[in-house]
Amino acid sequence: MTFREKLEARIASTGSHLCVGLDVRADAATEQVKRWIIRVIEETAPYAAAFKPNAAYFEALGWQGMRMLSQVLKTVPQDIPVIFDVKRGDIGETQAYYARACFDELNVDAVTLNPYMGRDTLEPFLKYKDKGLYLLGVTSNPGAADIELQKVGRRHVYEIVADMTQGSDQTGLVVGLTNASGNVLAKIPDVPLLIPGLGAQGGDLSALAGTNRKAPILVNVSRGILYAENGVHFASAAKGWSEKIGTALGSHEFTPQRPGRNARSPGVSAA
Repeated sequence: MTFREKLEARIASTGSHLCVGLDVRADAATEQVKRWIIRVIEETAPYAAAFKPNAAYFEALGWQGMRMLSQVLKTVPQDIPVIFDVKRGDIGETQAYYARACFDELNVDAVTLNPYMGRDTLEPFLKYKDKGLYLLGVTSNPGAADIELQKVGRRHVYEIVADMTQGSDQTGLVVGLTNASGNVLAKIPDVPLLIPGLGAQGGDLSALAGTNRKAPILVNVSRGILYAENGVHFASAAKGWSEKIGTALGSHEFTPQRPGRNARSPGVSAA
């Protein structure tokens, strides 16, 4: 089964388009932190179309953090895709080793890539035919205006990046919700989208209304679930975001896979 097939099957079985971001703020890769992350996964799994660990939060904890990530990934249910948010962007042998690290060692289903060194940035990852790639198209940060939203001739840079998704079912785009206007969405092909920027970053779900796209869409929420205010349970936060996303996309049927429980470990910072 390819990444896209796995993702489409998961969305169809749950009715959810929620991607749970695992941006874990910890000072050390302790057993307590690992158990906390696993509990997040267990509690939010019924409402998750995918999980997205961000490499930086684990790499910052050294080799122990990467070992912890490897252990945590083994607890994700097999039917839920994992997107590794690494934003790698190199060429040649270096990029081939990045691909090996992501797909052979960690066995994730998809990755995010920075395509600004050109098409050959993608090639080592495209060799893994069952895996997925999300290219940085229009990101959710203000700096998107510095490059991605600039024009080269009559076309925006993000439109040129979007051209790189054509000819492969493996490849989609990252489109930040804070910059995902109808005008932007109208200029990119109907490919899988990974949409960050909801929750703490202030993105507006109304931007997605009426888009009528057929390729699978994932909307990521990280802090709004892991560090929700007022002591909201992981499961409750995930359920609430999933329902809001479904309403915005016009998908109202939601079938959680199993009930969740909440746990919050005092060993992980919410600051």
